[in-house]
Amino acid sequence: MSLSALLLVIVAAICHASWNLLAKRAAKVGPAFVFAYGLCSTILFAPWVIWILVFEQNDWNWAILGCILLSGTLHLAYSLSLQRGYQVADLSVVYPIARGTGPFLSTVGAILFIREPATLLGLGGMLSVVAGVLMIATQGQIRRLLQPEAMVGVRWGLLVGLLIAAYTLVDAYGVKALAIAPVLFDWGTTASRTVIMLPHIARQPGRALEAMRGYWPIAWAVGLLSPLGYILVLYALRDGAPVSLVAPAREMSMLLVTLAGLYILKEPVGWGRLVGCCFIAAGVVMLASS
Repeated sequence: MSLSALLLVIVAAICHASWNLLAKRAAKVGPAFVFAYGLCSTILFAPWVIWILVFEQNDWNWAILGCILLSGTLHLAYSLSLQRGYQVADLSVVYPIARGTGPFLSTVGAILFIREPATLLGLGGMLSVVAGVLMIATQGQIRRLLQPEAMVGVRWGLLVGLLIAAYTLVDAYGVKALAIAPVLFDWGTTASRTVIMLPHIARQPGRALEAMRGYWPIAWAVGLLSPLGYILVLYALRDGAPVSLVAPAREMSMLLVTLAGLYILKEPVGWGRLVGCCFIAAGVVMLASS
């Protein structure tokens, strides 16, 4: 993976870690929050999209429109599943399972369906990152994920991980094979899933507004950071970075959150998290070298 692609993924990881921490604070709001931050994203990035439409993206066909719609549906399913998982289970179970299985399944899918070449170094880096994610999130006690009380979170995490892999492969196809501008692609998927949710929200608008009381600042922040982080990933993919390398490298967000807790928030960090950081760092080095 090139240095420029790696830098894009690093900045994307910072954005991703930030918006997930914010989204957890609004977990109880549910679908209304997903709709709200999608609406905020659509508004915030509209000027950039207009620029792209006027000066860059001129070719349209049914394949492009279908790809955007499919991606929007998958992203919507991902957002709703993530919010629901945060409602019914612990973040410390849902998040590591989702972020661990997501890059693993993305890599497998890229090799099987997109025919990306696999290297031992790349596969080793991916497995190292996945192990590091699990170590950080469980503080070295990975066996706790197998306990009966954790099974609800495990199931939701697996579903979210599967959806992450699905939209990653669809989006990679869109920017690589169909040459869709990353900003336009992400805005199209965000706008489409917001429109899909509109009838549900419109049935009880007063209830949705009441649920969002006090959460609009978070919605605007997530509406900015979530698309920005993913747009950077799409640019890395468009510029030639393989899905099998970019997907696991995105999980640097776990390492960044842990280091922020240690050095900024002065939180205690056990041996499990420190070992997990080392695994992720080693994995990213392998991915960057492959």
